[in-house]
Amino acid sequence: MTPPTLTSGTRTGPAIPGSAPAALRRLKRLRRPPVIALTALTALWIVTRALMLWLVTHDESRWLGGGGVAREVHHLYQRWSEVLLHGGFPVGDQLWQYPPGAGAVLLLPALLPGPTYFQGFVLLALAADAVVALAVLGAGMRKGRSALGALFWVAGLPLLLHLPMARYDLPATALAVLSLLTLTRSTRACGAFAAVGALVKVWPALVLLGTPKGRSSKEIWTSAAVTATALLALLTAFFTHPFDFLRQQSGRGVQIESLGGTALALASRAGWPGKARHQYGAMEFTGPYVRQVAMVSMVLTVAAFGLLVLWRLRARRWTEATPYDAALAAVLLFTVTSRVISPQYMIWLVGLAAVCLTSRHTTQRPVAALLMAATALSTVAYPAFYGEVIRCTWAGCLLMVVRNGLLAAAAALSFVRLWRAAGAPRTVAPRTVERPSEGET
Repeated sequence: MTPPTLTSGTRTGPAIPGSAPAALRRLKRLRRPPVIALTALTALWIVTRALMLWLVTHDESRWLGGGGVAREVHHLYQRWSEVLLHGGFPVGDQLWQYPPGAGAVLLLPALLPGPTYFQGFVLLALAADAVVALAVLGAGMRKGRSALGALFWVAGLPLLLHLPMARYDLPATALAVLSLLTLTRSTRACGAFAAVGALVKVWPALVLLGTPKGRSSKEIWTSAAVTATALLALLTAFFTHPFDFLRQQSGRGVQIESLGGTALALASRAGWPGKARHQYGAMEFTGPYVRQVAMVSMVLTVAAFGLLVLWRLRARRWTEATPYDAALAAVLLFTVTSRVISPQYMIWLVGLAAVCLTSRHTTQRPVAALLMAATALSTVAYPAFYGEVIRCTWAGCLLMVVRNGLLAAAAALSFVRLWRAAGAPRTVAPRTVERPSEGET
């Protein structure tokens, strides 16, 4: 009588007593590392976010430069929410420089039953943070993807200490991240998330620059246009003066943390008579040549947009990571050429870099490393040594030269790697180029 056999591939052999339990044990060992990694990542998120929450409630610590990070939520966002509750956007307020969608984000904490406005705002920021973490983790757990993006987000965001919990940039970042990660699943969702994000803080519209050429791109842009139009109509119907923010943009100067601000700070060490003062909700330089520096920044922004359009026109090679890489390169270029580089801008860049790192085909790994260093230095500059930066001491100047130098290097490297990757054609699956599969995530 022939003994029973087990089949595995092309090999056969006699059954071994207890082999089934042994196979199950081997399977459990194979699954154990992802489970351990997931548990460690969850623990890291809980510990770091608990620390961030503690810091945001102990904002006046001296070792944080005297505090004041959460002051905007208490005194500015809450005041705006009271205006919004009465059915209108702030009018004639120099500090209100945000598109209409921002009103919905700032109004939401006031509508939550139970918590104070500050508590509700922090809960909203924490929820947006969790959405990003889960989205990049889910993308990284797919076959052929990487969980490095989730680790980058979970470990990178706390480098900004409690700043993310006291600014409304986390919801905007979550919308941009969701837009990119739904690209291969639903063109409508991709466009809709980008449109809502753009109405909240403009820059998420840039994530659509890298959408694959063809019908899918048209569908995404159509969805974005329809969503934006519908939301603007809704906001206009229920709130007065939704476009007053446009009147407050033209007067913006050169913020001390921008690249132009760094140049002026160094000039002050050489005798330039300008000073830094608080205006338009930020510390900006006033004095001779400030307007010219602001104009140079605007010219560089236009040039950056031209480079991105040229890249898209000549791009021949598309991978699953190309839309992610293009989004990071675009936002980096617009950030470093801006007249304003607020510390919370780093939230956007960390989020987009995390999305890039979910793909093994990304060209942006060295860029992510530079951004991690720049994020850490941003916290040193603000809030820890912000007084040095304002007074343009040598220590403050050195901090900004190194931080902005890292950002400039990251922007240049990001675009160069994106440009080179777009050259030679590569065979890609049609569904990632033309029309996303409805069932693919």
